[in-house]
Amino acid sequence: MTAPTRRQTRAVRPLATAFVRFVVCGGGVGLASSAAVVLLSGRIPMAVANALVTVVSTVLATELHRRISFRSERRGWRVHLQSGATVAVSYAFTTGALLCLFAVRPEPSPLVAQTVYLSASALAGVGRFVLLRVVVFGNRGRSGHGRAPHDDALDKSSVVMAV
Repeated sequence: MTAPTRRQTRAVRPLATAFVRFVVCGGGVGLASSAAVVLLSGRIPMAVANALVTVVSTVLATELHRRISFRSERRGWRVHLQSGATVAVSYAFTTGALLCLFAVRPEPSPLVAQTVYLSASALAGVGRFVLLRVVVFGNRGRSGHGRAPHDDALDKSSVVMAV
């Protein structure tokens, strides 16, 4: 295997920085969401609690990611709808994980339920990062984006280096 080129190294740094910002913003919202799902699940069905918390946390997280994680000027309903589509997949994934847990262990402890939810959320979050970065907030030649085309790029060399 060859050593990374200077260009590849420069492409990875902004990607890593954006990922750290994404994790901090999304993680904070995710932790609050996790607690809310567990608290609500005692009063309403788990799938409904997860759906309700997902909608509220998605709007909040999308704004945080737009402003902090990706520093994008893109805004509006289209951004929220695209972000919402990534959350729909995440919702199916986290709900599936929780339904599997409850099928295997009908009355899991709150700690086990939290662990399953947060683990599923983390895996879904990595997929969301890529989709939000490339599709929702990607530069794709938009004018007025406020940065050079090569800055913060997620290109083939970045993906190869990340793997």
